[in-house]
Amino acid sequence: MNFRPCIDIHNGKVKQIVGGTLKDENDMAAENFVAEQDAPFYAKMYKASGIRGGHIIMLNPPSSAYYAQTKGQALDALREYPGGLQVGGGITPENSREFLQAGASHVIVTSYVFKDGKVSMQNLERMAKTVGREHLVLDLSCRKRDGNYYIVTDRWQKFTEVTISRGVLRELASFCDEFLVHAVDVEGKASGIETGLVSLLAEGSEIPTTYAGGVGTFADLKTLAELGKGRLDVTIGSALDLFGGPMKYEDVLECCRNNCQI
Repeated sequence: MNFRPCIDIHNGKVKQIVGGTLKDENDMAAENFVAEQDAPFYAKMYKASGIRGGHIIMLNPPSSAYYAQTKGQALDALREYPGGLQVGGGITPENSREFLQAGASHVIVTSYVFKDGKVSMQNLERMAKTVGREHLVLDLSCRKRDGNYYIVTDRWQKFTEVTISRGVLRELASFCDEFLVHAVDVEGKASGIETGLVSLLAEGSEIPTTYAGGVGTFADLKTLAELGKGRLDVTIGSALDLFGGPMKYEDVLECCRNNCQI
């Protein structure tokens, strides 16, 4: 199990937020932590640790007055660690090349591909053709409703009609290199992982998949390693000491290197 670091940027600052509270209106979100350091600071730290495949998420839409600041932070972080980080948030074929040229190993896409509640195969094919399958990550972040995990878009605010299933995972995997999945209902709460989602991803995903959401203790991390059968990678935000939480960064790295001894 690999640890995938994160740099979440909202209103031009590195933050940890409660995922389900994010609103485009007035650029609002409930904040767990606001960093004094900028995004390149964290990129430099991850580079020094030799960990790759972390993700930068821009949490402001292009229409936001803060988007230029947020985007600037993301580009600066990519330049600090070229090839080591992925980037997502409002990515389209038109702007993807700018981020790849700045140093992103992959671009992360949700809303462009999932349009009007469904998978737009036309947009998915265009995105994959523009950047190359090897540079594309699909963000399948989801929320639970009526017993199923539905993919959500537009900074996790809109439900689609698409549920996470073995068939969906298999179909989408042919267009991308990795999946990133935030369990939005527990994102930023450090209150425990979505065990049902973890099991579903472990059984159904045939490509590298990173799970995010709810990890608050090393017991949660061990449960994730066990249910994920060592096949899932993990990111931790609010619970990490880098972002004001109790879990020490170096201890997390060591635990993940050993698959938390599953």
